[in-house]
Amino acid sequence: MAPSFEQLDPEDDYDGEEEIDFSDLREQYEVRMEEGLDTFIVIDGLPKVTPSQKDKLVKFLLRKLTSVGRTKEENVFMPMNEAGEESEGFAFVEYESPAQAAAAVKALHGTALDKRHTIAVNKLTDIERYGREGRIEETYNPPQIAAFEEKEHLRWWLGDAEGRDQFVMYRGDNVGVFWNESAGAPEQVVDRMHWTESFVQWSPKGTYLTSMHTQGVQLWGGPNWSRHKRFMHPGVNLVDFSPDERFITTWSHRPMEVEEGNPVLSLEEDGKNYIIWDVATAKPIRSFVTLDLPGPTQDEEGNPIKKKIQWPAFKWSSDAKYVARMTQGQGISVYELPRMNLMDKQSIKIEGVMDFEWCPAPPQRDNIREYEQLLCYWTPEMGSNPAKVGLMSIPTKNIVRTRNLFNVSDAKLHWQSESAFVCVKVDRHSKSKKTTGTNLEIFRVREKGVPVEVVDNIPNTVINFAWEPKGDRFILITAGEVTQGVAVPPKTSVSFYCPEKVKGNAVGNFKLIRTVDKKNNNAIHWSPAGRFVVVATVLNQQSFDLDFWDFDFEGERDEKDKDLTANLQLMGTADHYGVTDIDWDPSGRFVATSASVWKHRMENGYHLYNFSGTLLREEPIEAFKQWSWRPRPERLLSKEEMKNVRKNLREYSRQFEEIDQAKKSSANKAVVEERRRQLEEWLAWRERTQADLLEERRELGLPDLSEEREALVVDEAEGEKVVEEMFEEILEEHEEVVE
Repeated sequence: MAPSFEQLDPEDDYDGEEEIDFSDLREQYEVRMEEGLDTFIVIDGLPKVTPSQKDKLVKFLLRKLTSVGRTKEENVFMPMNEAGEESEGFAFVEYESPAQAAAAVKALHGTALDKRHTIAVNKLTDIERYGREGRIEETYNPPQIAAFEEKEHLRWWLGDAEGRDQFVMYRGDNVGVFWNESAGAPEQVVDRMHWTESFVQWSPKGTYLTSMHTQGVQLWGGPNWSRHKRFMHPGVNLVDFSPDERFITTWSHRPMEVEEGNPVLSLEEDGKNYIIWDVATAKPIRSFVTLDLPGPTQDEEGNPIKKKIQWPAFKWSSDAKYVARMTQGQGISVYELPRMNLMDKQSIKIEGVMDFEWCPAPPQRDNIREYEQLLCYWTPEMGSNPAKVGLMSIPTKNIVRTRNLFNVSDAKLHWQSESAFVCVKVDRHSKSKKTTGTNLEIFRVREKGVPVEVVDNIPNTVINFAWEPKGDRFILITAGEVTQGVAVPPKTSVSFYCPEKVKGNAVGNFKLIRTVDKKNNNAIHWSPAGRFVVVATVLNQQSFDLDFWDFDFEGERDEKDKDLTANLQLMGTADHYGVTDIDWDPSGRFVATSASVWKHRMENGYHLYNFSGTLLREEPIEAFKQWSWRPRPERLLSKEEMKNVRKNLREYSRQFEEIDQAKKSSANKAVVEERRRQLEEWLAWRERTQADLLEERRELGLPDLSEEREALVVDEAEGEKVVEEMFEEILEEHEEVVE
């Protein structure tokens, strides 16, 4: 380092010509580019205005700019063109601190000013970051526009002339997609080995098949089952789609480690567990860490307590305009899509909140014409305050309805598929906490004032509840208390409910149709179209019943059910040893029950039933893991067209019956053709064998067989007998049983 002026010896002969090194001073006082300009942002996408309109635009921008930091009008520089007639469409803004500039980029990027202008906000220092030497060419080269390539039709399977459904089956190392056949074996579409490393999952509308891998998630589809999207998330464990398939959430229990230069993930994703992606661009929108669940982390002995994460942690509104995440005990954060910005820039504070659920379809409340989505939440008793259930309207955050509850142990929220009702299953305890019970609080969302109907004459504890899809009936399963020291679980009861008949389109009070006691059932699986339901016993090695019920039986109705909107009938019963999963196909005509090796290793495979419980196919499969029907998107038919189809159902069904009969005939024809081919082969072989035998006898000098037969024949006119000798030799014997 060069000496300073104070360190120079005055006796030295210094003539001023020696160059002194001031690099240490320059380094100390030099203004670094990123430290000096990181308070600046650049706004692109602004409308081009005249000088007289410039001040008005700047003031309009300041309303948005000052919402995230401190700046003023003289800190907004909006360049004009060379002629000075209009602005260039961008502006530079200086904030008081780099943190405020960063907040502006995060909050304002992608904000719509009007229908034609959406601004892009970036840091000024990004010019140095992305425009360093070597990254941008000196001469401009126009971009090469690739030739148009027609993409695969992702919903091709919907055009099947026979209206068949597809399903995916994962067994061993193979994943296969098949056409379902009502009679006979399924028709294979594609079968690949090592297609996934953990499980497969359909997107909500059936467009994509999701495969899971160590490095991330891949989406497959089209007639050729090619890969369409992939999302890099190392160690991914779970995925969840938005209802419209535009977004996907991935989660890993292990925080990500992102290195600089990663082609997909940025340093913002480092240390995060959740990523929300845009499916169209396959780029991350926002990332989050896993929140610590409240409660103790260690038991009395100091061992760590394993806590189950809530999945999905991010819940989508029915139209995917919002996604929300709950911080248990504190509140709910609602994010607006596709920007993933926090609605109103703050979370909704709900003290003690335990759970929430979005309505599954756009609500149709009485005299409400404005757009809204509803979410239902509940809070436990805290001090002298009762437990509470609330309905909140989004985006206004208005509380539509609340309900106070007392002596609450737990609550579960169950929306009806068309958002007409939400049932809150409330588990209550007595003041002494020695006895428990359950009652149902049913919010009638579409009626004026959202009245609440209480169903409280329920014996024992409700262990399962399920609404009828697109209907207003429901089923619940109750069980007695578990006695300590007794290994056998208590018997269950299945109760069926429906509304009473009333005039007009109103829905009457809910009444009990029937209760079936002394059962072991624990699962309820409704047909996607309603009416039919399977009440079953799953994950039980002692009991594996399947009961098929019809809520609209066309036979005679009991006198006591005359005023009810249901005619309940048990259509059939079946059993499937070790059944672990039950899946209805999208049409509601078939039910698949399966026993997965993931849950036990005995008699794995699947059974296929029709809606009434008739067994169509039974196939044991070694190392069987997963069965899943391919979902279908919403119907494009109007309500009038669907009514017309139901009215002429016999005509349509006749067409499909003819197709089924033709299939059977073609199958029989194939059997006959195969037998004829085998007969022709045998006759040809017999002819060749006889010729070879004749040639062999001639070579040995033996007479022809026909000459020997003639020698044995004596003229009957001389009173002699005709003697004929026959030789038989069985070459091969095959027995076939034909049903």
